[in-house]
Amino acid sequence: MPVRIGKYEILEEVGRGSMGTVYSAYDPFTDNNVAIKLAHSELLTNEDGRAKFVRLFFNEAHATSVLNHPNILRVYDANVEDDYYYLVMELIPEVTTLTSFCKADRLLPLRNIVSVVYHAAKALDYAHRQGIIHRDVKPTNLLQTKSGQLKLADFSVALINRDDYEETHIGGLMGSPLYMSPEQITERDVSSNTDIFSLGIVMFELLTGQHPFRTDNLNTLVSNISTKPVPPLSEFRNDIPEELQVVLNKMVAKDPGDRYRMGLDLASDLARIFKELGQVNAEDILRQKFETIKNLGFFEYFTDVDIWELIRACDWENYSKEQLIIQEGEEDSSFYIIISGIVSVEKNGHRIDYLQEGDCFGEMSYLTNERRTATIRANTDVSLIKVNSTTLERANEGTQLRFLKVFVKTLSTRLAMTTRALTRN
Repeated sequence: MPVRIGKYEILEEVGRGSMGTVYSAYDPFTDNNVAIKLAHSELLTNEDGRAKFVRLFFNEAHATSVLNHPNILRVYDANVEDDYYYLVMELIPEVTTLTSFCKADRLLPLRNIVSVVYHAAKALDYAHRQGIIHRDVKPTNLLQTKSGQLKLADFSVALINRDDYEETHIGGLMGSPLYMSPEQITERDVSSNTDIFSLGIVMFELLTGQHPFRTDNLNTLVSNISTKPVPPLSEFRNDIPEELQVVLNKMVAKDPGDRYRMGLDLASDLARIFKELGQVNAEDILRQKFETIKNLGFFEYFTDVDIWELIRACDWENYSKEQLIIQEGEEDSSFYIIISGIVSVEKNGHRIDYLQEGDCFGEMSYLTNERRTATIRANTDVSLIKVNSTTLERANEGTQLRFLKVFVKTLSTRLAMTTRALTRN
């Protein structure tokens, strides 16, 4: 770690990325602490790499020099000294990126997500009106302060359309393919609403904990982004207002002309949804559900991420004593997990078994896609989780394998019990 860069006294390393390392530093002239982003020296070792980096460096320096918005990370200075290329930025203590909240077990409350995207939309609108298209909107470039304020960062690949700037061509596919719009990933002309598309993908991740198009193959990714629709949010969680799905659909429309034209248009719709959501304790309720089902024997092999995905995506149902839950012969591929209470299993009008807390039923119809082979009726007041086949198909491979492991164990136990009963007879 350098002791000094220019007039700045280096204090400690606070972050590291692909382009550079960020240090906290002391500015003796202003008596303030700042952040310094110092380019990795290996980027400057060969002529081609150095030339490309220098273009990116000055591109970011110019883009941020004209931006002054509460939701955009301020850049105060840019300089080259010996082999040091560095940007001087505002220092934000205890900052985190939105990547932290794109995991199923760490999702923000719904109202907070709407607020985050609202402020990002306003930041983008401001940049667009200054003639700057970000082109790399993704969770790692969206920062959240300890107080919850959003900051848009990293304008290194921004497209600058200003009279006072002569565009320096930066060749190749610039940005992060996972968050690119169809026109960006196919290297066609982009406009301000390509950033709106990217923000829509970020919002999808914040809401679901999953990326809608993730794949390890670039050609497949290009095809998915260009032609494949974003999956409905209802397949991942059941508390999404219909208005929010409409907003997301408009953000990630394949045709740029069908998207929001400006960030303020998007912010206006999000502000209305934010107001309608109101102050609810939804996260407290979800946390109670998490603690309840985590202790069930059924979920012995499941991770916290598995359980959070299930809680958000599945239906929670209550039945009173003697109420019919599923009927023998009907078509339905859902299965159920008993949270509390007792149910009876009936076959041809005869009661043949009881199931209780932690047991599951309906898994045979899910596995075979055939009609129900038994009737299930509440023997007491019962609480259940209903898991749709689509929900499980959307889950990651590890989660599906853990469900199958429990199903095999359940079926083996029931087969053994049936064998013993036949032997006694």
